[in-house]
Amino acid sequence: MNIRFFNARILLIDGEKAKVSGKGAFSALENGELHVKGERISYVGEKPEKTGSSWDREIDAKGNLLMPGFKNGHTHSAMTFLRSDADDLKLQDWLNNICFPREARLSAEDIYYCTLLACMEYFSGGITGICEMYLTPDSIARAVEEAGMRCVQCGGVNNFSQSPEQMEEWFNRHNKPGSLNEFRLGIHAEYTCSEELIKKVADLAEKYHAPVYCHNSETAKEVEDCRKRTGLTPTETLEKAGIFQYGGTCFHCVHMTEHDLEICRERDIRVVTNPASNLKLASGIAPVSSFLSHGLTVGIGTDGPASNNCLDMFREMFLVTGLAKLKENDAAAMDAEEVLLMALYSGAHAIGLYESDCLAPGKYADLVMIDMNSPNMQPVNNIGKNLVYSGSKSNVLLTMVGGRIVYEEGRYNIGHTTEEIYEAVRDVAEKSRV
Repeated sequence: MNIRFFNARILLIDGEKAKVSGKGAFSALENGELHVKGERISYVGEKPEKTGSSWDREIDAKGNLLMPGFKNGHTHSAMTFLRSDADDLKLQDWLNNICFPREARLSAEDIYYCTLLACMEYFSGGITGICEMYLTPDSIARAVEEAGMRCVQCGGVNNFSQSPEQMEEWFNRHNKPGSLNEFRLGIHAEYTCSEELIKKVADLAEKYHAPVYCHNSETAKEVEDCRKRTGLTPTETLEKAGIFQYGGTCFHCVHMTEHDLEICRERDIRVVTNPASNLKLASGIAPVSSFLSHGLTVGIGTDGPASNNCLDMFREMFLVTGLAKLKENDAAAMDAEEVLLMALYSGAHAIGLYESDCLAPGKYADLVMIDMNSPNMQPVNNIGKNLVYSGSKSNVLLTMVGGRIVYEEGRYNIGHTTEEIYEAVRDVAEKSRV
């Protein structure tokens, strides 16, 4: 479709400044226009003398904000079936006694519907891109493509499910030009993979000159156990095995040494922090200020809806800045605009969605309209800080991915009714308890 937005505030990002710091990277165009032709943005700027008349739809933004969609840098979407049914337990009890046994009862079709439910929540909260790690990549690809979600899936190879051979098949099958769904090499974590498995994945990274994604150093116990086994941290162990020879993205990174961070910088390893999940599971507070001081690309993730429960990037942004201030004992630590950059531009780069990082001609039309006329967004002294410190999902009026409006003022355009999805996931949750 060809869509014209007019009378809009438009959040612009200076890519060169964004590479250095979030401060000064943002600016706002007042009373601007944004044009969408097909799946991409064709124009961003002041009202042109001629706008043409071949629009399928013209949307008066009424002074509301157009901005890039949030990028959820790490999630396990289909764990929606466990939402508020796997809580308030110690981490190992949560994993071994609740999550793993109930996940073992899921079919590919179950995961399809549970992923659709997550997509609804993502869209209503302004998330247009996700980095997904879960059990059945084919049914997940079907779900995100039908719903209209831009998705980077990564492998979760481990000793119990998913083999390097399967992952290579998925890698070749799900990296087609023009698809909403992409696939990256990945392991679940160092502690769930044998040396042989890690070596096979490192060989695949060499074969395809590809980055590898993984959970890394999420808990103190994970790091301690790895040191007992190998004499090295998880980051050092994976680096020694050749996993990061072409870079990669690591999720969590709560317990990192100075040497770990140096490896990340040298190997161009991106980091995705997951503050709400790490708090809820008592894993710790990630050293996000140190990530930035080492020049790392940092994104933000929700993790799955069993360890977080709420797939909400507004809450994650507030936690990133609030926890950094607490950890550093410095209220000036972690400027809100740095955090907004993590949720938008840097977050897109952390998971490889380079064509969705900002609103500019030629980029994918992955965008959100934010209600600036609600009480929590007034007065508009600083748009970036408003979004991080006082914004909420209730401010999301419209979400577009690849030129398709997937959510607008409480209505979803994802190919299924809400009732159909809710009923299917209720059935999955009940079945998994048997």
